[in-house]
Amino acid sequence: MVPLLTARHPGMTVEDAYAVQNTWRRRGIEAGRRPVGRKIGLTSKVMQAATGITEPDYGAIFADMVHDNGSVIEHGRFSNVRIEVELAFVLRERLSGPHATVFDVLRATEYVVPALEILSSRIEMTGRTIVDTISDNAAMGGMVHGGSPVEPGAVDLRWVSALLYRNEAVEESGVAAAVLGHPATGVAWLANKLARHGDVLEAGEIVLAGSFTRPVWVEPGDTVLADYRELGTVSCRFV
Repeated sequence: MVPLLTARHPGMTVEDAYAVQNTWRRRGIEAGRRPVGRKIGLTSKVMQAATGITEPDYGAIFADMVHDNGSVIEHGRFSNVRIEVELAFVLRERLSGPHATVFDVLRATEYVVPALEILSSRIEMTGRTIVDTISDNAAMGGMVHGGSPVEPGAVDLRWVSALLYRNEAVEESGVAAAVLGHPATGVAWLANKLARHGDVLEAGEIVLAGSFTRPVWVEPGDTVLADYRELGTVSCRFV
């Protein structure tokens, strides 16, 4: 576990934290890892309350972080392992800021698919700030996608709901409107934030739009399943 960066560097800013994250991402690419998208975190009131952090953040997704529905995943690959329930947007077209809107997101999206995010906090959790979290790639560990992909206009994305089971017991439930009123709002926020850092979202990228439940802790041996009703289920097992 890495000690808090803000304890060692009290003057660190959010922009400093993104510079740390971008250095880590660049080193990953140089080492042969393939970037496939971004995750957005802390977009709902329940997540902000759970972490004590009051603004969204984002992190990078590499191909080796993406798991198929029903995957068996090694728990020891991660630290402080928790699960969140999200929608993933897969882009058909490039999406850029700084003035992206929800309508731009919906036009640029090929389909939306149910997903689980695996949180992995490698920086000490007690006393952390958003600066620590961003530096830790927004606690992104991995993701599992499954269920039924849908075109963004085929359903009212605000009302997509899910039940999160851990070992056959419902631990959390939520509705996607908890993410900034509409899950596409988070994707627009991300495009506009990336523009400030000289970056864009490219066609084909995956964007995890943010959790609409509180995170659920998982241990080796746990099976997790999210039931999205008409959009199907997505699950994984930890060993």
